[in-house]
Amino acid sequence: MPLGRRSLVALALPLAAAACSSSPEPVLYALQMKPGPVLPRGPKIVQVRDIALASYLDRKEIVRASQDYKLVVLPNDWWGEGLGQMLTRVIVMGLAQRLPASQIVPEGGAVPADPEAAIGVSIQRLDLDAGGQLVLSAQTGIEFNRPRRTAARGFQISRAPAGPDTRALVAAISDACGELTDGLAQMLQS
Repeated sequence: MPLGRRSLVALALPLAAAACSSSPEPVLYALQMKPGPVLPRGPKIVQVRDIALASYLDRKEIVRASQDYKLVVLPNDWWGEGLGQMLTRVIVMGLAQRLPASQIVPEGGAVPADPEAAIGVSIQRLDLDAGGQLVLSAQTGIEFNRPRRTAARGFQISRAPAGPDTRALVAAISDACGELTDGLAQMLQS
């Protein structure tokens, strides 16, 4: 006796549910900002614009490497929040620690502000190179409003992860973000 469509669907649903339940839950990771040098001056109010990411980085899975024309993504190791949003949040926290005389606010945040300086960051690369070094490549720009001027700088930061696991990779990314934040704080001194 041939099976009808409904019977096939009824048989397939439990199999699909079993297949889904056997996949492991993803492990979620977050960046941490390490303390940096405290600098004596800076604009009174600094706005950090939303971080722009290369499209290949804009995903929930952590990108381990992009080499040999391939993208290596860690399927069960995810960012705990959107990478661009997390980078913005962490850099705001890092700048607030490094520039205690300045008020650091994110773009579109709940605190209304008339910034004296606005920072833009574009991340072009944030993964391991062929030698296993983490590479953070970024272009940055600051618009100062009082007096009106601009500053721009490129960053190429390399860090050796302490081990081959994802935790070591995320720690190296956190360290590189700290170095980027140190550079931004220095740019705000001018």
